[in-house]
Amino acid sequence: MAGTAIAQPKGKKGPATAAPGKAGKAPAPDKTPAPANPGDAGGEIEMDADDGKQAGAGSGDVNPDEIDMGEPDKQGDLNADLNIAEQNANAVKATPVKKTPLSWQDIVVVIRKPFLKVRRTELLPFVGTTMNDNMVRHYTVGGELAYYLTDVLAVGVEGLYYVHSFREPFDLVARQARRLPTINQYNWSAALNFHYVPVYGKFAVFDHSLVTWEASFTAGIGAGQSEVIPRDTKFPGFTNLLIVPNVGASMRFFLSKWLTLSLGIRDYVFYDHFEPKNRTEIMYATAADAKDHADGSLINNVMFQIGVSFWLPTTFEYTTFR
Repeated sequence: MAGTAIAQPKGKKGPATAAPGKAGKAPAPDKTPAPANPGDAGGEIEMDADDGKQAGAGSGDVNPDEIDMGEPDKQGDLNADLNIAEQNANAVKATPVKKTPLSWQDIVVVIRKPFLKVRRTELLPFVGTTMNDNMVRHYTVGGELAYYLTDVLAVGVEGLYYVHSFREPFDLVARQARRLPTINQYNWSAALNFHYVPVYGKFAVFDHSLVTWEASFTAGIGAGQSEVIPRDTKFPGFTNLLIVPNVGASMRFFLSKWLTLSLGIRDYVFYDHFEPKNRTEIMYATAADAKDHADGSLINNVMFQIGVSFWLPTTFEYTTFR
């Protein structure tokens, strides 16, 4: 409740003045005589607590001679607002900011493959040589035509033509053991192949340029022809028609959008027939008779191949799916 202060002469108390408008009656006039000299009051203000209890109970009229000494409004207290704001700020704990230095190693860039093979045709001429025969060495000239159904799957056909040459152990065995080795030469082969590309990558050359490469596996089946080389030239030789499965792996290096370099190893597996060991003028003299009594053996003809591929069409475009 608001209190009321009334200025009165020091040492003299008059009757309390009722608040205006109380009980619907006008306040009674103050009969206390005014001091003769205003200075006798001494300029003091006496606080009458009893009068404050009666004030404020009347109407809303304000007496201009009264001084309101009521308590301040707590809702508008600045100190209380600052205390609340400080408490809210302390409730949120700020964590220290950790600064991590950045370098070029922190930047990861994913680029598109520089070469697409899907729905493109590869024309691969290549040459090869035998790796695992110490008596006779075969050189091949061939080619492969492959169509890529996807970027990793392809189907193709290949053809090989063989040229042979005798190696040094062939003559050494003949001179030291007085015997000629039994060998066959290969004439040609053809196959239907399937290719799968599971590995793709790139490497830097002297930290200057990037070279893209991929590794692929090949499996196929085909046919071929071998020919017996008689130990005695007066006897005729004979040929064998072979079923030739093959398996292999290769690597491809991309030189441009239409040119690649291929390196690979291929194992041609087949069951071959050789000249009989006891062939004489009396036994197995003819080619048909010798073929009927030929000795058989499983052969692994492992070859190293290198070639350059040409791709059609020569360009390609990326397609973004929506």
